[in-house]
Amino acid sequence: MQSVAFSLPVLADQTEAVRFALASCWRGPRREAFADARRRAGIVREAVWIQPAAVGDVGVVYVEADDLAAAFAMLETSTEPFDCWFRDHVHHVPGGTFEAFFGATELALDFDINRI
Repeated sequence: MQSVAFSLPVLADQTEAVRFALASCWRGPRREAFADARRRAGIVREAVWIQPAAVGDVGVVYVEADDLAAAFAMLETSTEPFDCWFRDHVHHVPGGTFEAFFGATELALDFDINRI
């Protein structure tokens, strides 16, 4: 299983819109479409936190999949209506492409009690 975490700046006037969009995917009317998109991409876990910071809010994202590159490529190119809607939101983030997120991280610490 591969995993990646990354952070993204949330534009100053967009925090509530981001919260609303994510809530619609987690517990709202887009829940089924979101789950279907993640199944098609092979994503088994995805979590997003909104963290206040001195420079403004930051989105902290964690994703797990067997093949992250394939998962992000599918999300970046899919023509399914939900995927297009979600991608439109992501592209409003500075540097907002799925492949850019995947390639931009460096694992600096990975502790897992189950691997000791």
